[in-house]
Amino acid sequence: MPFIREYQTLAVKHGISDIFQDNGGKLLQVLLITGLRILPGRLGNDAVDESGVEYELKSVNIELTSSFSTHHHLNPTILKKYRETEWIFAIYSGIELASIYQLRPSNLEFPYFARWEAKWNDTKRDINNPKIPVKFVQKHGQLIYKA
Repeated sequence: MPFIREYQTLAVKHGISDIFQDNGGKLLQVLLITGLRILPGRLGNDAVDESGVEYELKSVNIELTSSFSTHHHLNPTILKKYRETEWIFAIYSGIELASIYQLRPSNLEFPYFARWEAKWNDTKRDINNPKIPVKFVQKHGQLIYKA
């Protein structure tokens, strides 16, 4: 427990109030490796670099699933935000970080964003958590960390 408390103290210094909630511990690890800083609040992007570029951060445990979750209420407002930000995808095997990939919004436009937008325009209803497959990220992303 003393080591977990130390980990939590480090997390608080990086803007993470609870390492056991919302992937806080994994988020801290990604921030430390990439040098990104957390953006406070739940409405905007997740992190920012020293140049002011914002990032959407996603993580997956490949022991449990083979795709990244996106947003529970995907709609044109969220898609607009997604099209304007960089993406970081962290791949875990259990609690062990295996790799981190970066993708530009242009990498995600035609296989995902355009298709999701067309679906929303057809139904005029928010899309519940569309996924981005790990294999797609590994094939099209830039590897920035490998264990």
